[in-house]
Amino acid sequence: MKTFLKILLTALAVIVLANILTGVEVSGYTSAIIVAIVIAALNMIVRPLLIFFTLPATIVTFGLFIFVINAVIILLADKLVDGFAVSGFWIALLFSVLLSIFRSILFSLLKDEKK
Repeated sequence: MKTFLKILLTALAVIVLANILTGVEVSGYTSAIIVAIVIAALNMIVRPLLIFFTLPATIVTFGLFIFVINAVIILLADKLVDGFAVSGFWIALLFSVLLSIFRSILFSLLKDEKK
């Protein structure tokens, strides 16, 4: 159930960011949910491979290359989902940073308080 809520919250963040940023377009709520699922799948499958193969660049840049990897994940989602469009690399970079911030804020609302 928590995974489903995280997908919906990510879709909500995608819609909000598409309305804020001029270079990002989402055709509808269904496309936003598909984008959230694709981004989750890419983060599970492709992101670890990209981090492994670009480890020297990540070490040299003190981890800042992870931002580039996140932008590549957004661009891959752009290519895989028809109703989602990102105009370029810099917009994808900004979108990925803002999406991470929005997701961390929204996911903090889901945390259970353990006593």
